Amino acid sequence: IWLIAIAVMIAVALTKTGLGTRIGYHFIALFGKKSIGVAYGLVLSELVIAPVTPSNTARGGAIIHPIMRSIADGFGSSPELGTQNKIGRYLALVNYNTNPITSAMFITATAPNPLIVDLIAKGTNSAIQITWTQWALAALLPGLCMLLLMPLVLYLLFPPEIKNTPDAKGMALDALAKLGPMKTSEYVTLGVLALMLLMWAGVPALLMGPEMDLNATTTAMIGLSLLILTGVLEWEDILKAKSAWDTLVWFAALVMMATFLGKLGLITWFSQSIQTAISGTGLGWMGATAVLVLIYFYSHYFFASTTAHITAMFGAFFAAGVALGAPPMLLALLLAFSSSLMMSLTHYGTGTAPIIFGSGYTTLNEWWGAGAVMSVVNLLVLVLVGGVWWKLLGYL
Repeated sequence: IWLIAIAVMIAVALTKTGLGTRIGYHFIALFGKKSIGVAYGLVLSELVIAPVTPSNTARGGAIIHPIMRSIADGFGSSPELGTQNKIGRYLALVNYNTNPITSAMFITATAPNPLIVDLIAKGTNSAIQITWTQWALAALLPGLCMLLLMPLVLYLLFPPEIKNTPDAKGMALDALAKLGPMKTSEYVTLGVLALMLLMWAGVPALLMGPEMDLNATTTAMIGLSLLILTGVLEWEDILKAKSAWDTLVWFAALVMMATFLGKLGLITWFSQSIQTAISGTGLGWMGATAVLVLIYFYSHYFFASTTAHITAMFGAFFAAGVALGAPPMLLALLLAFSSSLMMSLTHYGTGTAPIIFGSGYTTLNEWWGAGAVMSVVNLLVLVLVGGVWWKLLGYL
C-alpha cells in the first residue's frame, strides 16, 4: 500500500516539472508524419512513464490526454465543430486503450497490482511471490504485441479522415519550444526515475550481491526522499497529492476487508461454489481456466472500479482455478494481467475512462464496440503469446 502511495507522490514530479508532457511531445515529433504515427507516439509516451506512474488515471487522463487533444485541435478535429472523425476519435480511442495495456505491464503502473501480488502470495501460502522484475518480464512480450496491434486494429475499425499529418511534427516542436530547454528539476526527476527503475529491476543486487536487493517500497521511499532533498518536490506537493492519501486510506481498508473475507470463510465458500459448478461440466483444467478467466474478465461490465472488482473476485477465482488443477503460476499471470486489460470494456471501467470519453470524441456505441474488439484481441495475445513467452522464461 505504501509502495503505491509513495509512487503516486513521485509521479507528481512528472506533471510539476513538465517532464511527462515533454516526453510525449518528443515522441509525437519523432513519429508524427502520419496519423498512425501520432498514435504510436502516444503509445510510446505512455509506455515510457508507466513504470513510475501508478495512477493510470493521471497517466492517461492528465498527462497524455491533453497532448492528444492539442494534436486533434491542431487539425481542426473537435466534438464542438462536429469534426471529431477527422482524427480526434481515433486518437482518443488509442489514448484510452493504451492505458489498460500499460497498466498490466508493471506492478507500479496501476494501484491494484500490488494488491494482486499480495492475494497471489496468500493464495499459495507464499509459494508464489511475484517480484517487480518477474512481473515486468512476464508482461514484456505480450504487452508489446498488444501495443503494436491496438493502433492498427482501431485504425481499421475507426479510420481517421486525415491519414497524413505532416504538421503534427511542427505542432510538437512548437510545444517543445514553448516548454523551453530542459530545466534542472527535469534532469533531476529523470535521474531519480531511472535510478528507481534500476533498483526495482534488481540491478544493484546483480552488480553488488544479494545484500543490495532492496525492497520495492524502500526503493520508492529513496526516490521520494531524493526528490524532496533536491527541491523538485516540496512538502506542500506531497500534502496536495490527494490520490496518494486516498490510496493509502482506501487500500488499507480494502486489504483488511479482503483479509477478513478469507478468515471468515467467504472466499473459501465462493471458490468452492465456483469449483463445484465448473466441475459439473466435466471440463479439464484448461477449459476450467478459460471459463474462469472469461467470467472474471467480462464481469467487469458490472464494476466501475478495478480495485473493487479485484477485492471481490480475484482471491476466489484464483483459489477455484488452483483447486481445479490449473498451474498456479499460469493462472496467477492470466488473472493478474486480465485485471488491467478488462478496463478497456466500458466508459466507466477505470478513472481514465470518464475523462477521455467525457471529452466527446466518441459515441457510446463506438467506445463499447472498440472495447469489445480490443478485449478479444488482448485476451488472444495474452494466451497465445503469453503462454509461449512464460514457458521460455521458465515460469511454467
